[in-house]
Amino acid sequence: MIKISRSGVEQYLHCPRCFVLANKYKVRPPSIPFTLNSAVDNLCKNEFDHYRKKQEPHPLFKKYDIDAVPFDHPEIDNWRNNFRGIRHIDNEVGYNFGGAVDDVWIKPNGELVISDVKTTSKNNFNWDEIADRPYGQGYKRQLEMYQWLFRKNGYQVANEAYLVYFNGLKNEPMFDHKLTFEDYVVRLECDDSWVEEQLLGAVKMLQSEEFPEASSTCENCNYLRSRWKVSQSVDSPKSL
Repeated sequence: MIKISRSGVEQYLHCPRCFVLANKYKVRPPSIPFTLNSAVDNLCKNEFDHYRKKQEPHPLFKKYDIDAVPFDHPEIDNWRNNFRGIRHIDNEVGYNFGGAVDDVWIKPNGELVISDVKTTSKNNFNWDEIADRPYGQGYKRQLEMYQWLFRKNGYQVANEAYLVYFNGLKNEPMFDHKLTFEDYVVRLECDDSWVEEQLLGAVKMLQSEEFPEASSTCENCNYLRSRWKVSQSVDSPKSL
């Protein structure tokens, strides 16, 4: 049984070679924890939980005209847990696929709305400048994979999803041990019809002996390629 994450499928789309190295051979560059982002995520989660208990809309819902309340479900903490998440297991194909959502809301008609919290710091936040960039497209795919997972678990899911953005203001006159944020809630119309095909492609690659070519757009692969070229053109440094 192959266990694969949402981020794994995203990596497969970006660079199949790095995907195989990370998920089959456990070879991956070290990552830096974004602890401030995690703190904002957790504080936002606490706020959503406050309104979840009351079954009232979060103030952001009113501000951005979102007709929903935080979804009150016994599995909500598991769905948001990085080591559990929401999962779909296909015993016939042989995979266990899942990911951890930031939050789930429910509309009056019973459809679930998937949301993800993002933290940034820009002088002039503009989603339109982000949407067509590779990481902006990745955010949309992230939401679509979550939608697919919830549908596979039998839930009715709305096509719209939301990015809850908190933009840290870095030009305030005084710090005073406090960060001030602007909030932006971005509505995305999603389509998860691509997910299953790409997921199966990723699983098939891990099940095979295939070792794909390096992607020309992958920063890791381009770094290694450039390093190799340099190493072949200069004398090897003496051992220290």
